[in-house]
Amino acid sequence: MTSAGHAAMMDEIKHLKSVERPRIIKAIAEARAHGDLSENAEYHAAKEQQGWNEARVAELEDKISRAEVIDVSKLTGQSVKFGATVKLVDEDTDEEVAYQIVGEFEADVKSGKISITSPIARALIGKEAGDSVEVNTPGGGKSYEILNVRYA
Repeated sequence: MTSAGHAAMMDEIKHLKSVERPRIIKAIAEARAHGDLSENAEYHAAKEQQGWNEARVAELEDKISRAEVIDVSKLTGQSVKFGATVKLVDEDTDEEVAYQIVGEFEADVKSGKISITSPIARALIGKEAGDSVEVNTPGGGKSYEILNVRYA
């Protein structure tokens, strides 16, 4: 994963532990004060939130413990590899797009980050600016030309 993805996960863990966990504990305590727990919807909802919160913390901590963090700013080169930001032009529509190739857990197409395991990223790996790439997508085949490759 990139160092930015690692930082985002650490921020989420910190938020879950320091903000959400105390809020949920307070909600459970308030619900307990209402009496009979067997028919207390607020108590059950708070306990469910607690379960979700703790599972998310465990999931994020597990991912971080197994992750290899790569500082993209220290990468260089002309060919596409993990961490590269690649500017492409669709050869059929002349539409330009830019994608950064990141780890699976930090991929977000809306913000221009695609997973290293995605069909587009797999097709781009090892290519250079000026190369044409054929990508088999769920919507059919696409042709792209690589305009530039940068590491930032």
